[in-house]
Amino acid sequence: MDEFLDPQPLKALLIGVQLPKVSDQETQYSLAELSRLVTTLGYEVVGQTSQKRSSTRSATVLGEGKLKDIAKWTGGPGFLGPMFKKKKHKAALRFEKEEEEDSFEGEEFFEESDEPEILEESSGETAPQEKAQVAIFDCELSPSQLRNMEHVLGVPVLDRTGVIIEIFNRHARTREAKLQVEIARLRYVAPRLRETGGGEDRGGGGIGAKGAGESVIELDRRHIRDRIKELKDELASISQEHETRRARRSQELVVALVGYTNAGKSSLMRALTGSEIYVADKLFATLDTTVRILQPETKPKILVSDTVGFIKKLPHDLVASFKSTLDEASNASLLLYVVDCSDPTFRSQLEVTKTTLREVGAGEIDNVLILNKVDRLTAEERASLAAEFPQGYFLSAHNPDDITQLHTYLVKHFENSMVDEDLFIPYDVQKAIGEIRGKFAILGEEYDERGVTLKVRASPEDIRRLKTRHGI
Repeated sequence: MDEFLDPQPLKALLIGVQLPKVSDQETQYSLAELSRLVTTLGYEVVGQTSQKRSSTRSATVLGEGKLKDIAKWTGGPGFLGPMFKKKKHKAALRFEKEEEEDSFEGEEFFEESDEPEILEESSGETAPQEKAQVAIFDCELSPSQLRNMEHVLGVPVLDRTGVIIEIFNRHARTREAKLQVEIARLRYVAPRLRETGGGEDRGGGGIGAKGAGESVIELDRRHIRDRIKELKDELASISQEHETRRARRSQELVVALVGYTNAGKSSLMRALTGSEIYVADKLFATLDTTVRILQPETKPKILVSDTVGFIKKLPHDLVASFKSTLDEASNASLLLYVVDCSDPTFRSQLEVTKTTLREVGAGEIDNVLILNKVDRLTAEERASLAAEFPQGYFLSAHNPDDITQLHTYLVKHFENSMVDEDLFIPYDVQKAIGEIRGKFAILGEEYDERGVTLKVRASPEDIRRLKTRHGI
């Protein structure tokens, strides 16, 4: 009974394809990242392998020798044979019977003697102690490639895109995030439908109709298109509400935390705002944008927003689906590029972050590089990074002193663009006084029989808007 309550995780084999101009180190780092993705998905990684290839466009992605090596892990045939039995006309079958000829049994699968010629030497890998129950490629595979590889390896096959979409699907919490992920998932699934089932027609066309009816695959694809349209309509209404909120916040000071997944953005968000933000040591723990007030609260107040993390080879459909979420970064006053400086790949991760932000129009916003998790560095490593990134801000999100210093830094950053000005407010303009006390820093005040003179500190734009709105 216990085995049903606590099922064992599926054992996964990771497969990388090293393309030209990609170094061995980059390939290994990418496979290590895929391993974390797969572990986040709940699989147990039992091995990994890779092969250098000029492209990923071949029917089986890898070379024949490599396929045989990998088949030792999965128990598959290790080669690709015809997957459909060729149907013959009854007259042809009758003729063959009369002539006592053998039927074409070799049409469905290769016989041993018909196995394709090996074009490359086997890499010499031996079969593992544990068999893999699923094979996962560190690249995106076409529908036909997925089908071919499942036939060759004899186990279910996933690609990197499918893994990421499934993680997003599991971690989405708000309605908006769920809609965004569902749209990306359906776009990914639609072209792969023909690989998962037959293509028989579903009935005839009815009385007076010509030709066969709509096939099962065509019908399923039409249902997916209709469902995507429904999801987009619902998402548009939600996005409109968020756009209204963003418009209200457009006059506020907003700091957006951006960066690679698992760089520590949510931990930093919790430390800066004192809010109970969900934090977990896994990839894509946060998919929903959260906005909170910087604590201790300042005048004017500063808002902090946490955004979805980035990753290499992030599926384009996910970038498009999460555009409304990423708009938080586009509308921010300041971006904090958060990196895990203890990760040797953080430089390339930072470039992924910058590239993605450029795609959503946030590449020119003022930004500060936050080198997080500095507590994991040696003194020599920190000194080396300080020389490499002299403008970077080093901290640990778990160190209260570091957070206090960052708080002070953010306040001073915005104060640098503020001005001090004396505003005379007549007593009959009470709304203006309330707005000033709520949004501006008040440095002093003097009263006379006509009104109050407030010495305030605020941005020139906020002061101009106040004067215009209240006729001061």
